[in-house]
Amino acid sequence: MVKTPETHSQSTENKILEAAKKVFILHGLEGTSMQQIASEAGINKSLLHYYFRTKEKLFDAVFTYAFHYIVPQMEGILSSDSGINDKIERIVTEYMDMLSENKFIPAFILHEINRNPDRLYNIMQKSGIKPEMFVNQFVNEIQQGNIRPIDPRQLIINILSMCIFPVAARPLIQRIFFGNNENAYRQFLEERKKVVSEFIIQSIKP
Repeated sequence: MVKTPETHSQSTENKILEAAKKVFILHGLEGTSMQQIASEAGINKSLLHYYFRTKEKLFDAVFTYAFHYIVPQMEGILSSDSGINDKIERIVTEYMDMLSENKFIPAFILHEINRNPDRLYNIMQKSGIKPEMFVNQFVNEIQQGNIRPIDPRQLIINILSMCIFPVAARPLIQRIFFGNNENAYRQFLEERKKVVSEFIIQSIKP
């Protein structure tokens, strides 16, 4: 297949995003330089600036890129004919997988919540996240008697927080409970998908 200038440009941009993701995971937003990202991507800094003029714009692009993967998955789950228990299990699995593959996201969210919540909100909006989609789904399940009456916002926050915290606190959890053994920690995260799903499902039984 012959690469056109357009496909080559897309390939370079994707390479930059993947390189940036690796560097952001290691050093975070504040500790990352454009030179580190350029070196990881195997390009010069001038070419990096051609695609992304600032580190902040690149970070926003990486964040949005990560959520562009999860949003369609969530929409597909919520619009399916599956029962509420199955939907919760699939949402937890998809969300935790996304967080595990993009470890910089929890720390970034916690940092930006206090520093610049408007910026965070705008990035999430651009990613296509629609909180009302989740709220309406759970309201319908309550009205049908499939789950007990509960504020849908409480339910959504329960799911998010139980998924996010083990990833956000990975350095401490991995050291305290697993002797800094990364494989043991990864196994724990895999098992946690089932634990969180079962906990949520039990908590909303009518």
